[in-house]
Amino acid sequence: MRRSKPEALDEPACTRVALALLAQREHGQRELTRKLAARGFPAEVVAAAVAALESSGALAEARFTETFVRSRVAKGQGPQRIRSELAQRGVAEPDVETALRDADVDWLAMARAVRLKRFGAALPRDFRERARQARFLEYRGFSGDQIRAALEVDGDSD
Repeated sequence: MRRSKPEALDEPACTRVALALLAQREHGQRELTRKLAARGFPAEVVAAAVAALESSGALAEARFTETFVRSRVAKGQGPQRIRSELAQRGVAEPDVETALRDADVDWLAMARAVRLKRFGAALPRDFRERARQARFLEYRGFSGDQIRAALEVDGDSD
């Protein structure tokens, strides 16, 4: 289905489009601004609409960040990958750190659970398999310490 261009490129039309986007899912300020500009709205109209949405509470960076972190944790992604994706979306580093801390996730247990789900209960027997599993966990966004602990023979040791 092809999207039609908005007939009027004024602020009320821009706000309607922005609210429709926000009704689908939370967006960050930078992401919403980019999407509205891609739909042909002038920069000053986009800036005014985004500012109005922020002041009304319809657009909240903290809510977007919290929702984003929750969804990525549910997908089994680690803190480094989440941090990187939020930085790409223009979220400030202090906000990212706050959201990750407030998520209250045991990243070590999560790395172990992700490894278990993908590779099963048997730990890697040789270097090649260990490296393969470590690359997988690294891609998922876990730190070196978390990866080493997830690949240890004794799951209780830290």
